[in-house]
Amino acid sequence: SLKLPSDSFKYLGWCDIEEHGVRGNQLRCPRVREGPSEEELFFRKEEHTLKKRKQVTDAEKWEKRLQENWENCAELNLSFQDLGDLYQVENFKRILRRLIRVEKLWLVDNSLTDLSAIRLPRCRELNVNKNHFTSFKQLPKIPQIQHLSLAENNITTLSGISDFRHTPLESLILKRNPCEFQERYRQLVFSNLPNLKMLDGIPKLPEDCSPPDVRFFYRMCTIL
Repeated sequence: SLKLPSDSFKYLGWCDIEEHGVRGNQLRCPRVREGPSEEELFFRKEEHTLKKRKQVTDAEKWEKRLQENWENCAELNLSFQDLGDLYQVENFKRILRRLIRVEKLWLVDNSLTDLSAIRLPRCRELNVNKNHFTSFKQLPKIPQIQHLSLAENNITTLSGISDFRHTPLESLILKRNPCEFQERYRQLVFSNLPNLKMLDGIPKLPEDCSPPDVRFFYRMCTIL
């Protein structure tokens, strides 16, 4: 029988690297990982894969939190995290909630479906390409966003896009989403976002700003 690609890792266990001085904001593309709890390992019948964990004190927890230093990240790439288990997803969101100063954030190909409970108050550039978002309502709160990339998601409708009207959004990428095939797609996007300068890498064109009376005329039938 053929071996799976993960077969060589089946005997590996989770471990914490102690006594190191590397901070979270010093890594270019860190992996967000936290091992499963003792209870979860018990129910999986995998408790033998880990040594008995020592009791972590509050001081050690606080030291680890300071070491991560997510609050001071200005640019962060958390793409390709392979979030396969619930404890990984929860730990991932825990870090996102701490990104209060991040300005550029990449979350590409993480199978994300809903980040509406997350707020990124200073984020100016957000890339969430290749995820599973189906609506603009599922995106995080990004009041200062200028460049937003949503390529290769599953956004079927432009409903909710007007929520970005009061943001400084200049560039939006929606390539390879079902909504791209909607009739008068570009005109609808620009009518909802009058301050938008570029859509899918193409600058705003005169035909993207059809006046209301012309759009109404297109829906009329002229009989000669």
